[in-house]
Amino acid sequence: MLILAGLFDPLAIRGLTLKNRIVVSPMCQYQAEETGYINDWHTVHYGSLALAGASLMFVEATSVEARGRISNRDVGLYEDGQMEGLRRIVDFAHGQDVKVGIQLNHAGRKADLDSEPIAPSAIAFSDRYKLPQAMTEDDMAQVVRAFEESAKRAVEAGFDVIEVHAAHGYLLHQFLSPLSNQREDGYGGSREGRLRFPLAVVCAVRAVIPEEMPLFVRVSASEYHPAGLTMDDMRFYAQAFKDAGVSLIDVSSGGNVPTPPDKVYAGYQIPLAEAIRRDIDILVGGVGMLDDPILADSIVQSNRADLIFIARGFLRNKNWGHDAALALSHPVEPPVPYVRAYKIPNA
Repeated sequence: MLILAGLFDPLAIRGLTLKNRIVVSPMCQYQAEETGYINDWHTVHYGSLALAGASLMFVEATSVEARGRISNRDVGLYEDGQMEGLRRIVDFAHGQDVKVGIQLNHAGRKADLDSEPIAPSAIAFSDRYKLPQAMTEDDMAQVVRAFEESAKRAVEAGFDVIEVHAAHGYLLHQFLSPLSNQREDGYGGSREGRLRFPLAVVCAVRAVIPEEMPLFVRVSASEYHPAGLTMDDMRFYAQAFKDAGVSLIDVSSGGNVPTPPDKVYAGYQIPLAEAIRRDIDILVGGVGMLDDPILADSIVQSNRADLIFIARGFLRNKNWGHDAALALSHPVEPPVPYVRAYKIPNA
């Protein structure tokens, strides 16, 4: 008899075993020091999320270069000193039996800083953003090295998973998309050319992290623009990432041009994840308004996604994972000091 996995079943990914399928999605806080260092906000914020019932918690998009920050209040991992605060977060979460991931990112043309942004082509994201400088091959080599060095620091800080951010209109997504990549050299034109630089980053990160450590990639599988990425493009990219040692594709959408989806509803991005999972035979993460535990559980049970990434749901309810267990009649396993909150009086 076939037994389907549900939201509270474990999942093994390379050398890592997650106790359930609930993930705290990376969420920018814009509260870091201007030096890219974390502060008390992050310690409290991530400390509370480590108590929330997820098996894996991601730290927000973390810049690999100072010029690659989305804003001057973004967390960075481009200096050795930035590891210390992040290590405290990791150590606390591990003490709660929670695994921790970090999302490494470079904002490219969406960097809203005083410095001049870089991008595959000299095309601004919108009128509100600066015109970026088209990257040279030396620039690309420098960014690859920056991802490598940040990945090494993440390993040293104790992280369990690294996710490379290639979605939401940031630098690697900019290279993948014909809307933002209009280069005429070997890094543009065809989908093979557009993939070349992002794939170099992924390969570089995979090469410097332990063999047993899972590597995720977040993608925007639709750009909601008729001239944007197609699902055929995404299948090609996902297959290349899988071949390069990526364990899971975290499937989101949008962000590369100021064009929103026609309609947003709970689970609206799941068909994109499901298609990649089916056609590439790779683990996928589902994201997007999946706060209803019954919906989240049904997505896992129907093999449409392997992990459920919850973002704003955890901001609204820091006990989302435990409340989901109650809703699904699954044993609740809160931190010991919180057990009394889940006991029925006189039971």
